[in-house]
Amino acid sequence: MIRLLVLDVDGTMTDGGVYYDASGNELKKFAIKDGAGIVLAHAAGMQIMICTGRACEAVRRRAEELKVEYLYQNVHGKADFLRSFMAEHGLTSGEVAYCGDDLNDLAAMALCGFVACPADAAPEVAARATCRLPQKGGEGAVRGAVEAILRRDGRWPEAVRKAFGAEV
Repeated sequence: MIRLLVLDVDGTMTDGGVYYDASGNELKKFAIKDGAGIVLAHAAGMQIMICTGRACEAVRRRAEELKVEYLYQNVHGKADFLRSFMAEHGLTSGEVAYCGDDLNDLAAMALCGFVACPADAAPEVAARATCRLPQKGGEGAVRGAVEAILRRDGRWPEAVRKAFGAEV
């Protein structure tokens, strides 16, 4: 059963674009549906890690809003980082899922028992994915990954009930 979902940001939680306002601040667009996915993951007892190679205040703020347990920015060498994290927290590959879109995610993905990628992921990533999502990055791919995990594990109806008080 998946206990931790690791998320890439650019191209997974966002459309991969980098936007700057007139003052030079970096802006990112996040999908509200992905926020609902994180709420569902939490309702099912999953923890969330955001692991990204870039640093951005918008990512910190979004992680805080969604009560993401682990936020790591400026991570270069995601596989080494994740391997150490998993060892420190006693996590096996079968307990960790990863959702990413590009080549810098491949080595970390190889450590995880469940791998999802957005529809517009790099072909090499799509070839390795357990689940190729119908959503593009920044358009609900995280929500799609959470749903795929919870349905696979039989936790979907209970998570929806706990998170939103609805029966499915």
